[in-house]
Amino acid sequence: MSARFEGRKMRAAVMRVPGELLVVEEVEIAEPGPGEVLVRMVASGVCHSDLHALKGEWEMGLPLILGHEGSGVVEAIGEGVKRVAVGDSCFYCLIGQPHLCEHLLETTHQNVMFDGTTRLRRDGEPIYSFLGVASFGEYAVVPESGAVAIGDGIALDLASVVGCAVATGFGAASKTVRVPVGASVAIVGLGGIGLAILQGCVAQSAGSVIAIDVHDDKLTLAKDLGATHLINARADDPIAGVHDLTGGRGVDFAFEAIGLKATIEQVLAMLGRRGTAVLVGMPPEGTLFEADPLTMTAFEQRIVGSNYGSTNAAVDFPRLAELAERGHIDLASMVTRRIKLDQINDAFAAMERGEGIRTVITYD
Repeated sequence: MSARFEGRKMRAAVMRVPGELLVVEEVEIAEPGPGEVLVRMVASGVCHSDLHALKGEWEMGLPLILGHEGSGVVEAIGEGVKRVAVGDSCFYCLIGQPHLCEHLLETTHQNVMFDGTTRLRRDGEPIYSFLGVASFGEYAVVPESGAVAIGDGIALDLASVVGCAVATGFGAASKTVRVPVGASVAIVGLGGIGLAILQGCVAQSAGSVIAIDVHDDKLTLAKDLGATHLINARADDPIAGVHDLTGGRGVDFAFEAIGLKATIEQVLAMLGRRGTAVLVGMPPEGTLFEADPLTMTAFEQRIVGSNYGSTNAAVDFPRLAELAERGHIDLASMVTRRIKLDQINDAFAAMERGEGIRTVITYD
């Protein structure tokens, strides 16, 4: 299938050089082909994964439109689409297919559609869509499997964060490792994903929930969301703090939600016997960490990677939305700033300063 570029114009924030500011440009987007959906974006979260790409820490084809979690309204559908209809409100899926699909490396992870091409152009120049999404634009074309219909119970600006932060964090606790009732947990990093992990642990009826960050405002919010203990890692040694709070035993589960060598090694050192370190944060390419295999073997400890919370968008997004409607997931507390597209670079600057939880671009 070849993409058709017949004049639908939109504004989008385009990345052309790693490390440089995004530029809002007018680009062209194709009408949806067979099995595809055109979404008019209403909101898009700004995620740390976008920052990794922007800083050049992940190798990406350029030019590129970032953004991979969002919500919107179906504007048009291609031939054969049955799961959504024009006018439906929907989540905008991170990858548009089950999280470990064998075709991801050739398509989504190369920032192209399932046929290997892109639906975006400027003056004839192809533009890549980050993770097949590109939600930093006013419209997006996604595979049918990437548009998950949502009811009217959640405002779309809040629903946008389900597409990555909530799915990744809540899923890590409830699907990747299925935290048992009464288990002790530590969570390092209280951004959007870390707070979603926390809410997942609370929903799983974990016992001690130790929240760790360097920002007091995030720690305060973590307490409001159910954390039983708080550690400011700027003021206190988080490893010693965790062991003190657990009578020297360490925790059953330690979640890393940042993606740094230092914090990965910290969660390993927080584990008790038969403890599990869950690596959720995405690090820069090539990041390596050190672990003591003798300790891990002697105490039967495990390291588990969690990709996208082990979720399947079609099945899990409606479940997460229902949990939010019933008050089991607090989306409003996670969206701490709303901006317009032209302010996108300010959002990245605030993220690097550690300010707020999730910034959301609103298009309406």
